[in-house]
Amino acid sequence: MPVKKIGILASGGDSPGMNAAIRAATRAALHYGVETHGFSDGYRGVINRESEPLTSRSVAGLLRQGGSIIGAGRCPEFFDADVRQAAADSLRADGFDGLIVIGGDGSLAGAWELHKLGVPTVAVPGTIDNDMPGTETTIGADTAINTAMEAIDRIRDTASAHRRAMIVEVMGRHCGYIAVMAALATGAEMALTPERPVELEDVFKELRSVWGHGKRHFIIVLAEGARWSAAELAQLINDSAEPYDARYTVLGYIQRGGVPSRFDRILATRMGVAAAEALIEGRSGALVCWRNGNCEAIQADALPPKSAPWDRMLDRVFAITT
Repeated sequence: MPVKKIGILASGGDSPGMNAAIRAATRAALHYGVETHGFSDGYRGVINRESEPLTSRSVAGLLRQGGSIIGAGRCPEFFDADVRQAAADSLRADGFDGLIVIGGDGSLAGAWELHKLGVPTVAVPGTIDNDMPGTETTIGADTAINTAMEAIDRIRDTASAHRRAMIVEVMGRHCGYIAVMAALATGAEMALTPERPVELEDVFKELRSVWGHGKRHFIIVLAEGARWSAAELAQLINDSAEPYDARYTVLGYIQRGGVPSRFDRILATRMGVAAAEALIEGRSGALVCWRNGNCEAIQADALPPKSAPWDRMLDRVFAITT
């Protein structure tokens, strides 16, 4: 049965490059003669049957634009089985032959549930956290790291001027990817992640060691899901007899917005096209993954477990470079 009409939604937190994926998926679908609609504010738009047609002109100029023109956000109501069934029924009643879902692991879970209810779905990994299984990277992660890197570079200047320990808290929920990559890119003295909890004495020991080498600054990049918040760790350092005076900065939502990087624009474009083509080819319950330089739609139930291979390089790389 040919695909004639599909919907696109962005779910969860926004990430730089989401709009580029919306643009690419829309134009790819239109190229194949498929009518395309954008649902407002993630799964809530599906529940409320709120969608607007997407045209080649309506998605023009989106490559450089952050956020999501069709909105995003989480929808707790979608956890309810009755709500999901009603959403699936309304999608069929409104003539939708499939759905492209752009978002993180919660968005993928929602797409999988619709797939099980008979609604063809293909998901695109759009999250700065880079914590989705099967794909080497996700849309927005590169831009978020670049944003953190620029901020840390600026903070380092002040840290050196005042001989301070600066703690920079970055996003990532329970994933330390942004923290590790930003720390490596800026030559930070320490990265603290949820995957590798450390003792407070380990932090103090490193502070004393770096001070002994004559460094005027000590930069800690801390993932938001780590053992302490930035404020808590700064207070612990200042309450101790450690040599550095500590300050902290929480980068927060500036990592999620803004102009996407060159890499994220191209990644989102390729993933958006791959998602539309997979749906038109009759695929369902799949996640578009970036693996070995190519986009590949992989069935969600065949995805490998999540892992953090990048985290295992910390000991070796930091030992050599700090």
